[in-house]
Amino acid sequence: MMMHLDDIIYNPLLRGILGLCLMGAIFLGAMAAVWFERKLSADIQQRYGPMRTGPHGLLQLVADAIKLFTKEDIIPKNADRLLFVSAPIILMGSVFLMLVAIPFGAIIINGETYPIAATDMDISILYIEAMSAISIIGIFMVAYSANNKYSVLGAFRNFARMIGYEVPLGICIVSVAVMAGSLNIVEIAQAQNPLWFIIMQPIGFIVFFVAIMADMGRLPFDQNESEEELIAGWITEYTGMRFGLGFFAEYIHLILGSMLIVLLFLGGWNLPAALTANTILGIILPTAFFMGKVVLVILTIIMIRWAVPRYRIDQVVDLSWKKLLPLSLLNLGWVVVLGLLGV
Repeated sequence: MMMHLDDIIYNPLLRGILGLCLMGAIFLGAMAAVWFERKLSADIQQRYGPMRTGPHGLLQLVADAIKLFTKEDIIPKNADRLLFVSAPIILMGSVFLMLVAIPFGAIIINGETYPIAATDMDISILYIEAMSAISIIGIFMVAYSANNKYSVLGAFRNFARMIGYEVPLGICIVSVAVMAGSLNIVEIAQAQNPLWFIIMQPIGFIVFFVAIMADMGRLPFDQNESEEELIAGWITEYTGMRFGLGFFAEYIHLILGSMLIVLLFLGGWNLPAALTANTILGIILPTAFFMGKVVLVILTIIMIRWAVPRYRIDQVVDLSWKKLLPLSLLNLGWVVVLGLLGV
């Protein structure tokens, strides 16, 4: 008896293999993001170093990998060894747990959409938000275990920032879920055909974009590192691959955060039905369109990093509680009004 297409695509073994492939893809994507940011910043600031290590600076990644693998793994004398060693595992675990529910695109066959994700759950957007918050535990473990005042200061700055920005971020997610009528991120993306939520919720998009940047710890919101003030902040005492894992987790969060922006506000992989009617185009175009938008969002975030100076921590807290929180509540009220009007 022939198996139905749904039975093949949703087969647990196939989903497990897909999850491993997505893990590999996200690591390759993070490497590409590191190279891309270095090259773009070098072009902006007329720095030639990242351009000269191999063709277009590609060998710089190899040099950095060799450096991190061969550096001495130092654990401070008075550190809590168990927490110090396990903290990077928590940080990377948060990334992998988020990765489980985030679709990397979709394939469309005979008008049916199949998301490219390791799993498809009814409350995936809440799950992703919860798994993202686990990273704060890893950062606190790093700071507490290192027995370093700079690390502790960086961790407490991170607490202040994340608590302040998680609230408007969560309210914006609720607004999107109310408009889509679902907490499933796949259904939220599909609900934006043909009208993207950035058009329906422009204020919500702005608040979400700023809050997700703060959540990722990107400039101008990297007060937990702030090398001019705190050496390297929470990660000061880490060397070798432990430092590399923390550094790498930041870039993976950059990619996943950009995917969330595209999925929640920029229409995901949705294309006109005429373009995906052909089976081959339906397999290729939606994911290519989705990834193209993700790359543009990453480019925007990188350019903001090199164009905007770092805020003081008091400015960061004021921005979240005094500006973004009221705007997110205003956006939620606007969504409720649209729902009552049947829009």
